[in-house]
Amino acid sequence: MFPFTNMKKLLIKNITVILFCLVIAPFGSAQQKGKTVISPFAEFQQLDSAEERFNFFFNTTERYTQNSTYDWLDEVNKYLNTATQKQNVNEIVKYELIRSRVYFDLGDYDKALAIAKELYTRVDDFDIYFNSKLLDLMDDNYGKLNMYPEQIEVRKKIHDLGISDNVVFYDIYSNLGLYRTAMGDYIEKVKKNIEENDFYGQAEYYNMLGNFLRLDNSSATALSNYKKAKSFITVLLNDVTRQNEESEKTKAGLLNGVIEGNIGKCYVQLKQYEDAIPYLESAIATIKEFGNGTLTSETTENSLAISECYLHLEDYARATDYLSDDLQTNSTENLLQKNRLLSMYYDKTEDFKNAAFYLRRNLRIRDSIIGNESELRKQQLATVMSEERELSKTMMAKQKLEIEKSRREFDAQERTSKLVLISFFFTLLGFAGLVYAYLKSIKNQRLIAEQKYIIENSLVEKDSLLKEIHHRVKNNLQMVSSLLSLQTKNTRSKAAIEALEEGKSRVKAMALIHQKLYQNEDLSVIEMQGYIESLINSVQSVYRKNGHNIAIEVDTEGVELDIDRAIPFGLILNELVSNSFKYAFPVDDGKGKIHIIIKKSESQEGFFEYSDNGIGLPEDSEDLSKSSMGIRLMNRLANQLQTTLNVDSGVSGVRYWFNFK
Repeated sequence: MFPFTNMKKLLIKNITVILFCLVIAPFGSAQQKGKTVISPFAEFQQLDSAEERFNFFFNTTERYTQNSTYDWLDEVNKYLNTATQKQNVNEIVKYELIRSRVYFDLGDYDKALAIAKELYTRVDDFDIYFNSKLLDLMDDNYGKLNMYPEQIEVRKKIHDLGISDNVVFYDIYSNLGLYRTAMGDYIEKVKKNIEENDFYGQAEYYNMLGNFLRLDNSSATALSNYKKAKSFITVLLNDVTRQNEESEKTKAGLLNGVIEGNIGKCYVQLKQYEDAIPYLESAIATIKEFGNGTLTSETTENSLAISECYLHLEDYARATDYLSDDLQTNSTENLLQKNRLLSMYYDKTEDFKNAAFYLRRNLRIRDSIIGNESELRKQQLATVMSEERELSKTMMAKQKLEIEKSRREFDAQERTSKLVLISFFFTLLGFAGLVYAYLKSIKNQRLIAEQKYIIENSLVEKDSLLKEIHHRVKNNLQMVSSLLSLQTKNTRSKAAIEALEEGKSRVKAMALIHQKLYQNEDLSVIEMQGYIESLINSVQSVYRKNGHNIAIEVDTEGVELDIDRAIPFGLILNELVSNSFKYAFPVDDGKGKIHIIIKKSESQEGFFEYSDNGIGLPEDSEDLSKSSMGIRLMNRLANQLQTTLNVDSGVSGVRYWFNFK
């Protein structure tokens, strides 16, 4: 229709693609090298069961951000075929409902509804969660297909199954042209449920009010409501941008685009075309940025509105840009609007033949639908009104029951008040006894306070004794260590010297436990971060003499263990660190690393891991584990912790780990 305009758009599109490939795409791939982002589609594929995929699909709103709707449809069809071959009915119904939703998202409402209606015949066989998703989908389909009586039946079913008690009709009233009635029902049913600090809910609420008023041709009042909605969504966007919440930012950004488009359409109704254009253009750009292909109807309406503005401003070139052949007009209203604007364009450019052609096309469309639509609207209005009367009767019956319940409660309160008067007399009699009891309790409290003072002093004394005991145990262990050192000096056997040094190291590890205990305020536990760092310093002081320079990382922040577990941990770590210094790094290249982790979860389950990047275990490590005293000692210590020591050895070192309670 406009070859020059289409050619210009195609040229711009090609230039954009080239720029993306040259500039943006390399930057994006560089970002991906730093961090791998798993798309919802890939995450869906990695799930193991139909139940997990079903829950993931319906709980993921941003499904089509990286993969198209057709990708999802192809993947779901594969799972459905597999389930059909296995004749697994439970999986079949789940994949069928997912498939129905994908067809709905594609805009194929008839196909989506056909699948959903087939599942609806077995609604009593499904659980409430499955039924909620099924009925919500049917409700959406009936709304898109203007099948309002059926939509009402679905909502009654939602109420009867206990999925929701809040049955609303404002959207149906609006679709039937009863905008004021819709607004009244919306205010009654929705406003009371919106929290004051729910900025998204407030923005959505005022946007809906603006819609009802704009459709009822109350443009000025609608505009004030849209501007309220705009102020709420602006505050929310500032908050989520500062907090870097991407999903909330996308949701809020999309609503912001819808609101801007509605403000622009209001200005068009008020014939303020120059004011309307910036809002409409911003709305189209925002919806494209955050919508991921959704809300095409909003984009179409905004494009038609911009075209109308430019036609009235006699900028015909820009007007035709927004009336191009690729503009999607999925609804009859949009098609009629497009034909009207094309007729207006040709009329202004004095091409009266084409102007008359589009006018006749609109007349044919209107003649074909106006009769059937008028009769259908009457039937639908009658159905909605009858359902409303039925619901009103139900609500009145509930109110009568509540009034009767209140009357019974009042009678019960009156009887209770009489009993209170009678009991008051007896209360006075008992008051004297309470005074006596109170005076006696004061005396008892004094006795308790004195006993508490004695007990606290006793506890302080016991703490001092315990610290003294731990101090003496530490001193005795140091004496044992000194004796072993003397024995080492008087021994010539290299094997004996090594055994004595290992024994001395183990004694030091135990002595360090008792030292930490008497230095702590709390004698029942040991803070492991400080203990392990002290233990490592002790081991390093021995092996640094041989030129070792190894970086050690300790990640046990906040972990505390009692003495029964701390001693086995200390001895295991002593063995592991000593082995790393002795065997893991035969060449001191300054690149040696040791990493120690102890973590505890809220359920008090613990995890221990020790790793180094040395040469790893030798090939005969299994035989060595049977003959090595150190490894046998570590296994026995792990048994004391009621766990098993696990070993992983590879080209990049060795890793020991276990879980403990």
